Amino acid sequence: MLAVKPHHFVDIITAFGGGCAEFRPHPYGHALHRVAQEVISDRDLELRVELGADDICGPCRHNVEGLCDDRIDTSFRPLAPPAKREWNLRIDQRWCERLALRQDDQLTAREMCARIRDRAGDIADIYREIPHDRTVARQAKLRRGIANFLE
Repeated sequence: MLAVKPHHFVDIITAFGGGCAEFRPHPYGHALHRVAQEVISDRDLELRVELGADDICGPCRHNVEGLCDDRIDTSFRPLAPPAKREWNLRIDQRWCERLALRQDDQLTAREMCARIRDRAGDIADIYREIPHDRTVARQAKLRRGIANFLE
């Protein structure tokens, strides 16, 4: 079973919808590439909703005792908190509300994707600090990713 933040799962499906067929290691050392490949290759992979450090965050150089010490780029989202852990929690809480999820809920990758398909709607209010054109592009990739993942 993989522990995954809601926004990390959404990011994986969005990248998949944007044409990403192979996820590569990142200089930060996090495990997005490994987790994404597991999710994409096994639709019935068991997931556990995590609002703290998940299995992607585990090996990241910015994961300091379970807390992210990274900063985010606020140049295009000036109303966002500069601490990445605060930003991620804000986005994850919005996704949890939208998808009716709570910490430690368990579901398969397929069930999570279907829940996003059925409940996401317009995601502009989830990412309200981000310029609308970026969110529109994100939503289009997310929808393609959901369709590809669930086909």
